[in-house]
Amino acid sequence: MHDFGPSIHRALSELEVKLEANRCLYCYDAPCMNACPTHIDVASFIAKIAQGNLKGSARDILSANPMGASCARVCPTSELCEGACVYAKDDSPIRIGDLQRYAIDELMRSGEQLFVAGAPTGKRVAIVGGGPAGLSAARDLRLAGHAVTIFEARDALGGLNTYGIVPFRLSTEVALWEADYVVQLGVEVRTGVEIGEDFPIDSLLHDYDAVILACGMGGVPALGIAGEENAWDALDFIEHAKRGRRIGDLGDRVAVIGAGNTAIDALTCAKRLGAERVTMYYRRGPEHMTAYDFEVEFAKQEGIEFRFYCAPVKITPEEVTFVRTELRDGQLRVVPGSEFTESVTEVISAIGQSRLEETLRAFGIETDDGVVRVDESLQTTRPGVFAAGDCIYAKGQREAMVVEAAEQGKLAARSADAFLRAMAA
Repeated sequence: MHDFGPSIHRALSELEVKLEANRCLYCYDAPCMNACPTHIDVASFIAKIAQGNLKGSARDILSANPMGASCARVCPTSELCEGACVYAKDDSPIRIGDLQRYAIDELMRSGEQLFVAGAPTGKRVAIVGGGPAGLSAARDLRLAGHAVTIFEARDALGGLNTYGIVPFRLSTEVALWEADYVVQLGVEVRTGVEIGEDFPIDSLLHDYDAVILACGMGGVPALGIAGEENAWDALDFIEHAKRGRRIGDLGDRVAVIGAGNTAIDALTCAKRLGAERVTMYYRRGPEHMTAYDFEVEFAKQEGIEFRFYCAPVKITPEEVTFVRTELRDGQLRVVPGSEFTESVTEVISAIGQSRLEETLRAFGIETDDGVVRVDESLQTTRPGVFAAGDCIYAKGQREAMVVEAAEQGKLAARSADAFLRAMAA
């Protein structure tokens, strides 16, 4: 296994937990709850911690957010619940994320299951993709009593939580525990199954009463430049690192192309694996970065360097050739005669993710440039087929936060449940 150094999350002591929980004002119509995409009753779960009722606290959290364990580690709390805290104006918000992690960690240690599947309805739902959106949908559909099967292309559930988030932010163990907590409710899981290849889409649509597409997106798209075969796919790089697979010597000068959260993870991962100088290169300016502000700040603290308004045009094993760019009349343009080279020992491409357009088209649903078209209930243009997570996020935007994917999974489950009950009426 690779050594990444300590987790970025420091466990609170029992005294710190008590002091922090008792600072909460338990606001009426709490702004922290309203700022959470899953609307966790923050005041309630913190009050239960203060009372020593950690099981009740964990139940509050997971009832609203089936991905509460991972969100306690990866949510941009400073932009969501903690940012909305009434203490935030004094730069001392309640440490909501740390308290949430404390309650869920105790549940993980206890091994207790807090939920029970609903009475069987006789209806079957297929979920394509076992990431946060798919798992959240599966949990709520089982609580409603429907039979659920998750089809997952990889060998384990969890999606990017398991494979694509660096371990010093979210460990594989936590991601797999969270997935198994859902599976314990009686979810059938078929891993290593590529829908459309290993299992026909027509059979899926015929054999199940409803389908939820939570398949996310594909790998990093091609750079479209000479020598790009010399660059790592950032998602492959992070997966190799997280799963303890061979990466090889990164050398002392690593270049990462891109400016999203995956790029930040690749940058900080390379740094913690021993690369002396790790630099991000981005064709636009810092104001256009899609990475969260707190992620960028963390990268700076890790010693990452940033280079803006430069785009790669050629990669060799020893160097990358760039050109300078500029915004002129609202258009990104190459600055004539601006070519320059940088010596590198490794290059990682993190320019977003490709769309699974061929698979989506095979479901007979409409897409907009590879993005699944859904209505306000997250139903696609095909009745009985719903979608949630990254596959419904418009191009050019950031990817869905884990907490947003969880909420979309819940909404897709509610909509599928209403569809199935209307069928039975």
